[in-house]
Amino acid sequence: MSKESYLEFMVQSSLTETSMFDLLAMGRPEGPGCYCYVNVLLRKIVDTISKNYPLVVIDAEAGLEHLSRRTTRDVDVMLVATDPTMRSMETARRILQLTKELQTNVGRIYAVANRVPDALRAAVVQSIENLGLHCIAVVPEDPAIQEWDIAGKPLVTLPDTSPSYRAISDMIGKIPLETS
Repeated sequence: MSKESYLEFMVQSSLTETSMFDLLAMGRPEGPGCYCYVNVLLRKIVDTISKNYPLVVIDAEAGLEHLSRRTTRDVDVMLVATDPTMRSMETARRILQLTKELQTNVGRIYAVANRVPDALRAAVVQSIENLGLHCIAVVPEDPAIQEWDIAGKPLVTLPDTSPSYRAISDMIGKIPLETS
């Protein structure tokens, strides 16, 4: 079996297919060391399977590594999640800076403020705008998130009355997506 055939087999066997979406979850390499090979594989996998889908969503781990390792090279819309802390705002600023430094092909970059208390909403949005990012959504603190998480319930089963559900639902309608 060729390397390409083996890669295709591994991707297909790792893909979870549902009626609404397919999911490919990446683990991490075993043991310490360089992630170079894993990131090269990830790029190849994304390049290979993205041709089969009108829309691909990559939920990258928090931080800068996926950018500096160039696992995300061509992006139509990037959502930078932040929370109401200075450390998180600094990370968002650095992500914006790094995408420019690495000349990552990004169509649009938006910020999503997460777990924001009502009293801090205006200040958080202003801080994000001061970074040069547009805040596309503010997700409020929502006790249902913790309740669902501790009970092991999937967040996709949150009721549509949940404040976080409503905020995310509104945000999805604002994201300019072009599917072919």
